[in-house]
Amino acid sequence: MKYALIGCGRISPNHIVAAQKNGLDIVAICDLEERNMKDKILKFKLPASVHCYTDYKEMMEKEKPELVAIATESGKHAQIAIDCMELGHANLIIEKPIALSLADADRIIATANKENLKVCACHQNRFNKSIQKIREAVEMERFGRMFHGTAHIRWARDYEYYSRAKWRGTWEQDGGALMNQCIHNIDLLRWMMGDEIDCVMGMTDRLKHDYIEAEDLGIALIKFKNGAYGIIEGTTNVYPANLEETLYLFGEKGTVKAGGSSVNVIEEWRFSDALDNSAEVKAQFHENPPNVYGYGHTPLYADVVDAIQNDRKPYVDAEAGKRALELVLAIYQSAYTGSTVRFPLQECATIDFKGRFS
Repeated sequence: MKYALIGCGRISPNHIVAAQKNGLDIVAICDLEERNMKDKILKFKLPASVHCYTDYKEMMEKEKPELVAIATESGKHAQIAIDCMELGHANLIIEKPIALSLADADRIIATANKENLKVCACHQNRFNKSIQKIREAVEMERFGRMFHGTAHIRWARDYEYYSRAKWRGTWEQDGGALMNQCIHNIDLLRWMMGDEIDCVMGMTDRLKHDYIEAEDLGIALIKFKNGAYGIIEGTTNVYPANLEETLYLFGEKGTVKAGGSSVNVIEEWRFSDALDNSAEVKAQFHENPPNVYGYGHTPLYADVVDAIQNDRKPYVDAEAGKRALELVLAIYQSAYTGSTVRFPLQECATIDFKGRFS
């Protein structure tokens, strides 16, 4: 399967490795900075047949890849996705967030349906072994009635991180901690707790990073339509480095905690049904990835390839990407207005909050 990557920045190594491990034919890479492409070619020993482009439209026209990964700044995801589908008829893997507005997410979904193409939102933590084990328990209804769940993202980002890419932390191209660093765990919380939300209350602030536009702290309370509650705490202010990313689920008959650097470790596993041994589960589902991106890109790619070949929806489709985006935008809107936001959220975009902390 012919594959191309658009965007050769911080997350691109995970995409290249996933493409290689899945046996994809990498025909081209694209970036506005030629040095970024040269660096990836050398680092991953890409063959001479891999062509480099600074114009993704030219790349699509000449290479005609069947699968394209979009790993540019967030604000450009939507238009690039639309162009790749309409001009190149390519299936897509779109890095999180899928877009920065609900309207753009809807455009992506509509275009994919019209062109009969597969679009995957790159929420790779859904493929963590720990998360797959927890999801199995959810689908088996081992928790009984869900009471509440919490997502904590306690990370650190400094001036050097933001200065390496001017789009980071801007409302037009990124958003803040919730949209960038925390959206993976926010996605997991919504997914595990039943997906359907009644309302959300949120508070956000910029406490430390006065050189960015958006928030570095976000806190939210969610009420799900099934009666359960959710709590989100996300920050990039932790001293001196990333501390943890945790997901708790509390039910009538079960309690689970996933922790580690990116919810890749099951730290608590308690169920009334005694179907498995808690110590064994914690020992078996304990990964130690080299960074917060984890190991999920490779199985995510495998799933997308299978979805294309067997004409089915990807495990994490564009609708899932929209749901994660919707929740973050709802928190932003609640924090901005000081009121509860009910679902479904009406049209909203990160750009709506420009000047929020000025």
